[in-house]
Amino acid sequence: MNITETLLNGCYVIEPAVYTDERGLFYESYQKKRFDEKIGLPIEFIQDNHSESRKGTLRGLHFQKGEYAQSKLVRVVKGAVLDVVVDLRKNSETFGEHFKVKLSDKNRKSLFIPKGMAHGFLALEDETIFTYKCDNYYNKESESGVVFNDLDLNIDWEYNENEMIISPKDLVLPTFKSLLV
Repeated sequence: MNITETLLNGCYVIEPAVYTDERGLFYESYQKKRFDEKIGLPIEFIQDNHSESRKGTLRGLHFQKGEYAQSKLVRVVKGAVLDVVVDLRKNSETFGEHFKVKLSDKNRKSLFIPKGMAHGFLALEDETIFTYKCDNYYNKESESGVVFNDLDLNIDWEYNENEMIISPKDLVLPTFKSLLV
């Protein structure tokens, strides 16, 4: 397992060791002891989530506030996504910056997102299956987000916005600047 820190402090791309032979392939998508050693923190995942999306579906940018903030370990089981993370931690050297990476069933990469970051993804293929482990329970009253096309964040989603499928709720998320007030 190769774990590399991204340009956002505490956010890591994980690439598994893949073993192939005439039968197919095998890899560990997660192994707690190695993961905790590489990240430098003991993370206790307590909830797994699963979503399926059509090509062009954008979900995010989401996060939970306060005591229900979540660290996440995300990956694609089938298909591909453009995954985007925004650092919302005011005391972080990378506050206000974003990182994006393509995750797919072909590259088998995972992404660890620490608490205090907004997260979203754009499905690049039909029937994309996206899973994530969370270290805290979902709490509706604590959910929040940042609108995907925030001008200050200037995220290039590498996709025509007119062709995106976005929930009405995600279209009216607050701006990055409004979170600073």
